Amino acid sequence: MESVLLLSGGLDSYTAAAIAKADGFVLNALTIYYGQRHAREMEAARLVGRSLGVVRHQELTVDLRGIGGSSLTADVDVPRDRDLSSEGIPSTYVPARNTIFLSLALGWAEALDARDIIIGVNALDYSGYPDCRPEFIRAFETLAGVATRAGVEGARFHVHTPLIHMTKAQIIRKGIDLGLDYGLTHSCYDPLPAGKPCGRCDSCLLRARGFSEAGVADPLLPG
Repeated sequence: MESVLLLSGGLDSYTAAAIAKADGFVLNALTIYYGQRHAREMEAARLVGRSLGVVRHQELTVDLRGIGGSSLTADVDVPRDRDLSSEGIPSTYVPARNTIFLSLALGWAEALDARDIIIGVNALDYSGYPDCRPEFIRAFETLAGVATRAGVEGARFHVHTPLIHMTKAQIIRKGIDLGLDYGLTHSCYDPLPAGKPCGRCDSCLLRARGFSEAGVADPLLPG
């Protein structure tokens, strides 16, 4: 089954891709550079794509810095040492990012005559982004049915979210069961000059908590 995979080079998209591959999907990976400050993620995506054996790996640039509105795409400090249990959507939210990404994936899927899209969104151990929730995914599937030629001609697009109800620890354990090398991934929102994770942004804190709860050492960190 042909599919389009949104591949960021992060832990979640890597694991979602591996699950999809184990389920029999042929992976066509789409990685998007959107002007994010963690451009190291692009290098990680290439490594992860090769390790997964994706059939095609396409990289697109859609520079969202002109829109701004996020500490990842504007000259605004990335929050550090934030209480992950606090309410509210943090400044690392990129306006409509997953809507934009899924729209690009949908376009490529229609061109490839594929009907399945894979995305590693998670609604449990995450930063509270509105476009990571099940209701968003369901709404996008409805949109795909009326926004494409294939959809109005009767095809049904499916957005697969294998991680959406998993904790970060569960995701990591699943990836280890599948033999994944998380040393290939990159999660940090604001990496240090040498590319190493800062250890203090939301993404680093969520990753650290996940590895700790999974009882596994993070290969990106010194032992």
